[in-house]
Amino acid sequence: MEYTKKIDKKWQNFWQKNETFKVCVKNLKKPKYYCLVMFPYPSSELHVGHGRNYIIGDAVARYKRMRGYYVLNPMGWDAFGLPAENQAIKRNIHPRAWTLKNIKRITEQLQSWGISYDWDKEIATCFPQYYRWTQWLFLKLYKKGLAYRKEAPVNWCESCKTVLANEQVIEGRCERCSNEIIQRNLKQWFFKITDYAQRLLDDLDKLKEWPQRVKLMQKNWIGRSVGVTIKFSVKSLDKPLDCFTTRADTIFGATFLALNYQHPSLIKLIDDSDNKQEILKFISQTKKEEASLLRSQDFEKKGMFTQKFAINPMTGKKIPIWIANYILSGYGTGAIMSVPAHDKRDFEFAKKYELPIREVIKKPTANQEEVYEGEGSLINSGDFNGLSSQAAKEKIADFMERENVGARKINFRLKDWLVSRQRYWGAPIPIVYCKKCTEVAVEEKDLPVLLPEVDKFLPTGESPLAASKDFIQTKCPNCGGKAKRETDTMDTFVDSSWYYLRYISPGQGKMPFLREDVDNWLPVDQYIGGVEHAILHLMYSRFITKFLADQKEISFDEPFIRLFTQGMIVKDGAKMSKSKGNVVAPDYIIDKYGADTMRLYILFMGPPQKEAIWQDEALQGSWRFLQRVLRLVGRLNNFKEEKQVKPDQEEILLRKVHYTILEVTQDLEGNFQFNTAISRIMELVNQIYKSIKAGIKKDIFAQAVDTVFLLLAPFTPHISEEVNSLLGNKGTIFDRSWPEVDLKFLKKEEGEIAILINGKVKDKMVIDFSLSKEEVEKKALEAQKVQKIISGSQPKKVIYIKGKIVNIVI
Repeated sequence: MEYTKKIDKKWQNFWQKNETFKVCVKNLKKPKYYCLVMFPYPSSELHVGHGRNYIIGDAVARYKRMRGYYVLNPMGWDAFGLPAENQAIKRNIHPRAWTLKNIKRITEQLQSWGISYDWDKEIATCFPQYYRWTQWLFLKLYKKGLAYRKEAPVNWCESCKTVLANEQVIEGRCERCSNEIIQRNLKQWFFKITDYAQRLLDDLDKLKEWPQRVKLMQKNWIGRSVGVTIKFSVKSLDKPLDCFTTRADTIFGATFLALNYQHPSLIKLIDDSDNKQEILKFISQTKKEEASLLRSQDFEKKGMFTQKFAINPMTGKKIPIWIANYILSGYGTGAIMSVPAHDKRDFEFAKKYELPIREVIKKPTANQEEVYEGEGSLINSGDFNGLSSQAAKEKIADFMERENVGARKINFRLKDWLVSRQRYWGAPIPIVYCKKCTEVAVEEKDLPVLLPEVDKFLPTGESPLAASKDFIQTKCPNCGGKAKRETDTMDTFVDSSWYYLRYISPGQGKMPFLREDVDNWLPVDQYIGGVEHAILHLMYSRFITKFLADQKEISFDEPFIRLFTQGMIVKDGAKMSKSKGNVVAPDYIIDKYGADTMRLYILFMGPPQKEAIWQDEALQGSWRFLQRVLRLVGRLNNFKEEKQVKPDQEEILLRKVHYTILEVTQDLEGNFQFNTAISRIMELVNQIYKSIKAGIKKDIFAQAVDTVFLLLAPFTPHISEEVNSLLGNKGTIFDRSWPEVDLKFLKKEEGEIAILINGKVKDKMVIDFSLSKEEVEKKALEAQKVQKIISGSQPKKVIYIKGKIVNIVI
């Protein structure tokens, strides 16, 4: 038997015709298993680098089905947003046309790979029947005060001509186009994810089957800090400057205050400063500095003295107020108390501008660093001298709260989620503006607010929807008067924050999902996707799930029980990309080698959670293995039993069969070690060939071959179906049970050893490795061939090397 592309098509047609993977969500006669791969942006066709997560997900879904679960494995499209729109603009084609073209193409690709999706559950976020409920979700948040509009400094990408959430800015650059981000003040829509910061942090402990790396990334992004907000009074301001610190123990060493250039009190503070124009020029220059540089440790610290002073509330002394380029606006209050003796950045700044440096934490004797940032015993700190840092933090906080010069505070790095986008290809925000009623939500019965057809959708900095008079002009839902619609669209991460719920009832028109069905099927049992979504999609989905649980829309508050993050595939030292010219096209591989060859190689190329290097010659190795394993079927059909069948060989093969079942099952139940599972199957195939040559019965041979293809079925479904049929089984192999381990073959740790006489191999025998040295030597001496050679004479000595040989010296 030879593997050809015809086998792929035959069984893909079979699965489609027989609706093999169709799931009725109300029919839960078996334990459910919801297996979900992160749905793709349909911005271009797929290459093999994209294929890894879909093939991993498919292998898991097929395996779980054979283990007796009722498996839901759906697919859809994250179709709105910048990825598809930017690609459409490059090609001068409408985003809708480009998106739908890619959906069609990617569907064909996934089907040609033999991915077992229930296509009846397909969704696309750009269709009104979906984004109607994205708008419903916005209104739910709005009514609870968790969606709001305000003017704020925002991240602006000049290339994409839109604002970005903090999570979409990577080292100061746009995550989509890598353009440098600048700050702008704009009126934007936000979701108040900060109200859920503590729960998002605490509930990471619930996620026992998430990678620690992802949980740590979320923990650090949420960034909980326990400290004190200290009030520094300023003569020219009507209220103090608040500075948050986690190191109240160093307050006596604060020798200046440093403000971010966007601090809300700054303009009033410098209003009568003699150097006001110089300060404004400095602010203008700082705005232009790359944000990525400001986040690095070694960039040049710059500042400008405001000619104003604040009072250190613990010393009563005046300290100068500076504007500094290393103070970020995204954390705390945008003002810090600067302690140059115990902070490296403050130290560099103080050295440059000749500001006082006052040591207040005693440096350990062994520490020779110029700046000591650790904790220790307080010095030069008045009544708090001699206290440890931990004790001083509490005592100083107590004092500040008594004297009303400070208060304990918990701060979070996490900021509210910016969801406005000045782009065309997204879900319209369901808000109208009325002169009489101001800001008014669209009524639920009037959803969806349809995205209008426009001829000009190129980004200009203003939403393309603003040019559509028919879209903008509307009536106020409250008073019936003239009103204008919001022209921004929603961030695509809003669409994907709840899509896993919609798969359960994708055709439902009266509600986003049926609660009873959703509660039966969710949380998702296994979620699979890239680690790059750790603080974007995964955080947002957790937030929205918690919100919906609070609104009694669902009965669970975490969306995904188990998370697996696959590593990327690289070629020629880089991630696969059309721009780098290192893309491998799956169509070529399938035409030449078949889909199962590609699937097997992708699963075998290395631990799936780690980066893997694509090698064309290794792909050919997978193809050769499949040809070799298929030749077993031909050997079985033409098999003639040897006159001399060796029971010990049958024992060896059956032990190998059942150990392989055990080990492959453990590999799949663990952390998806597909590469080692496939390696074990390869070893089993090698043993089958050895056993055929040595002499075994046909029924043992047939059992071993059947087991091989049952174990391969999740990885190479097409050839496994074909062999299953050739072996006389009806229907699909995926209605058969996963092979069970027969424990009687696992009771002993057995293996084959060689028997040598005077250093030359004369026989072999299978032994139990748990036997003592004396027992093994006795068995060797009793072997039939040995008895013939030594003819009853007493050997001089017997040497046993455990698990390998027995050497009899005569």
